[in-house]
Amino acid sequence: MATLMDVAKLANVSKMTVSRVINHPEQVTDELKQLVYQAMNELDYRPNIIAKALVSNSTRIIKLCILEDIDVVEPYYMNLMVGIAKALDAHQYSLQLVTRRNIDIGNCDGYIITGLRQPDVEWIQKLTKPCVVFGENRYGFDYVDTNNKKGIQLIAQLALAKGYQHLVYLGMDTQESFEKSREAGYLQQMQDSKLIPEMYRFKNHSRLTEDFVDEHWAQFNRNTVFVCATDRLAIGVERAIAKRGGNIPQEYGITGFDGVFLNQVASPKITTIKQAVIEMGSACGEKVLDKISQKDSQGSLIFEPQIEIGGTLRV
Repeated sequence: MATLMDVAKLANVSKMTVSRVINHPEQVTDELKQLVYQAMNELDYRPNIIAKALVSNSTRIIKLCILEDIDVVEPYYMNLMVGIAKALDAHQYSLQLVTRRNIDIGNCDGYIITGLRQPDVEWIQKLTKPCVVFGENRYGFDYVDTNNKKGIQLIAQLALAKGYQHLVYLGMDTQESFEKSREAGYLQQMQDSKLIPEMYRFKNHSRLTEDFVDEHWAQFNRNTVFVCATDRLAIGVERAIAKRGGNIPQEYGITGFDGVFLNQVASPKITTIKQAVIEMGSACGEKVLDKISQKDSQGSLIFEPQIEIGGTLRV
């Protein structure tokens, strides 16, 4: 197993310089860091993380706190955790998954929080370690998210370009910022197109939109597209239209938002706004580490939305 001295010899620098590159890279020139990193890679040298943590008085742990009552094996959150873990692993940090109930158990160097709701704001503001929120918010916390407003507006524009005349928005029953931004995108496009908005809100369960469309089938004329705030809501609409014998996509269109997994297993596949969840997870990890190292990392990072074509809009 390679030692610190082996790295120093190969890089032709002192042992002290190697130690400084590992523990205090901000004190070393880029040229020296490059020499040491190259030697470490050639020797497959891995720093003693416990010793490094003791030197820097850190835990090398970032806590991911999921505040929503969800199944963490759901693909959306699995992709998020993979992205965060990749970023942390590159800097020899570990990811610890916690809930609100046990967030204070054990120490850490920083937090990534997702599922933020208004009742959580007060205790999050009291956290003494760096914190990044995954998800748009209006409470002043730095966050990483997709441009929610633009995403819905883009996909509504696409639906209109395909010739649908009626756009019905099925949103989430929440007052949080990401949903309000998605609604704002729909309303903006309806205003630009001089169309009358038609909006309904539900908990994020496909059964609810399935039952709603089924029960109100007579009020939805042909040439209608259902612009849904999530792929889960869109799947419910798809089932209801199939049950009623409607033709997708010629008579009725459907769009979703997320593009992580559910849109792919639907039949036909749902045309959706695909969120780069793994990349956004990595951005959360990098951002919280920048805060820990006191780099200039203030502000939020917003990813541009991308349309993923499926079979629920006309060609």
